[in-house]
Amino acid sequence: MSGFGDVMSVASEQVRGWALEAGFDAVGIVPIEPMPRAEHFRSWLKKGYHGSMAWIARDPERRCDPGLVMRKARSAIVVGVSYQVEDPPPALWDDPLRGRIARYAWGRDYHKVLPPRLKRLAERLGGSSRVYVDTGPILERELAERAGIGFIGKNTLVLSPSFGSYLLLGVLLTSEALEPDGRSEAKGTCGACTRCQTLCPTRAFPSPYVLDARRCISYLTIEHRGMIEPDLSRLMQRWVFGCDACQEVCPWVKQYRKPSEQHGWLSFDADRCSPRLEEIMAMDQPGFLARFAGTPVIRTKLSGLRRNAAIALGNCGQAEAVRILDAYTADEDPVVRDAVAHSLLELKKRGA
Repeated sequence: MSGFGDVMSVASEQVRGWALEAGFDAVGIVPIEPMPRAEHFRSWLKKGYHGSMAWIARDPERRCDPGLVMRKARSAIVVGVSYQVEDPPPALWDDPLRGRIARYAWGRDYHKVLPPRLKRLAERLGGSSRVYVDTGPILERELAERAGIGFIGKNTLVLSPSFGSYLLLGVLLTSEALEPDGRSEAKGTCGACTRCQTLCPTRAFPSPYVLDARRCISYLTIEHRGMIEPDLSRLMQRWVFGCDACQEVCPWVKQYRKPSEQHGWLSFDADRCSPRLEEIMAMDQPGFLARFAGTPVIRTKLSGLRRNAAIALGNCGQAEAVRILDAYTADEDPVVRDAVAHSLLELKKRGA
């Protein structure tokens, strides 16, 4: 437990001010306690919904209790940065021969941007600390909900009344005993809305508040290695890295999103955010690095991105896609070659 009866060296409002100065849009403070949704997480793992992401299943008890991650931790400071930026021009975003990249990847990798900001906050705070941005055994979304950043919606994302769900999260575990700032337990609800459930292209939600990652386009385009089952690939639309489908239809995102002045490293650029599928297919490793080095897209590797582009071409329904794919029927990469073959069959079925 946190022992908040002790004398606190730093007031929570001061910490909040420091966090905003460090470049965060939202901040909340909670004591170190076992996660209330621990059983939900264990059940999710037991059903195999994490797919091939074995690192999530490794030592699950640590994820269920931040106190096991850092023994000296007494408080958790949860921060968020909005990645809401201008909407892409429809003429580009809806071009059937262009792919789509999820918004958070429209610039520098946030894994490189957010940790230095958290470390600056930790230096001002003093004491022992650990910083996590999707890199450790921390259930960030559950902590964010407890800290009042937002509430967890039916699409399993944190929905903020101020920023919608376009929010990158970070966690600072500290040995300092900080008083909760009174903003815990964010108010909000999805109500009877099921748009994210019914409009998910691959039906990745077996029930509200539960995601089967094995069917999620973000998982398939980024985490999944190798070939993708045709029954899923034909539902992936033109996403080549990540997916924002369940966020784009969310009323909280549509009504309450607020552009951030803190991100600075994100903006829409057609070649980077909605690249031509033909150009991706033709990429070699130097070209891949030249366009995407330093961005999250690197995670999918060249093979994965070309596979995803081949699938997107198969889903676009355009005769032009046949010409593009025909050039890669004998590609040296077996994963790309398989995706090309299935996409050509798909185009034939659609009469392209």
